[in-house]
Amino acid sequence: MKIDVMTLFPEMFAPLNSSIMGKAQTDQILTFETHNFRDYAVNKHGHVDDTPYGGGAGMLLRIEPLVNQLEAIPGHDQARVILVDPSGQPFTQKKAHEWSQEEHLIFICGHYEGYDARIENYVTDQVSIGDYVLTNGELPAMVMIDATVRLLPQVLGNSESIVDESHQHNLLEYPQYTRPQNFRGDEVPEILLSGNHGKIEAWRKQEALKRTLLRRPDLIEKLQLSPSEIHYLTDN
Repeated sequence: MKIDVMTLFPEMFAPLNSSIMGKAQTDQILTFETHNFRDYAVNKHGHVDDTPYGGGAGMLLRIEPLVNQLEAIPGHDQARVILVDPSGQPFTQKKAHEWSQEEHLIFICGHYEGYDARIENYVTDQVSIGDYVLTNGELPAMVMIDATVRLLPQVLGNSESIVDESHQHNLLEYPQYTRPQNFRGDEVPEILLSGNHGKIEAWRKQEALKRTLLRRPDLIEKLQLSPSEIHYLTDN
């Protein structure tokens, strides 16, 4: 996969050269590059923003440096171009899976009050990580990139860890335990020590349902529960 990021602050993406992201690049699973669209500013002072027509608070990113930078990226016309935008669609695990199937992603990170709306004619997606506003688009882009890259084949050591984790099936992940078996009187659930994999699997499914109902009941509404699952949740 190839990921390009258009940003005014390339240095903010240094952490993505470490850990799992860094390994993916070392293993040549991922090519990652940042581009400063200030290089395409329309005047010698490097200004990329201007006041909005019609008045209003703040400054808007101008259309020219954004489009000129985008068109300078090789293969941009075949890429999925993602505008990081607080008014965009919510980013989800499903979208991360969808993007992980792509060969080329381009993220556009905003600053100031927003974008000249004409940039929307050049993107394929407008996406937000939540119902709140940040000072920049770099942090949301890093979140979305990390969530997507970790789904690429061979990036994580154990592919089963992806199958069972939270939000894969609109369920939160079941609680997990490791040594010591007893910590200050708090014992690991006995079922996990039984060696009965069928019972362990059933317990994990029940605990995932219970945790999701308690913490994210909105997700439960998206599930097609079996009669036994409904009975379990009703009784617990």
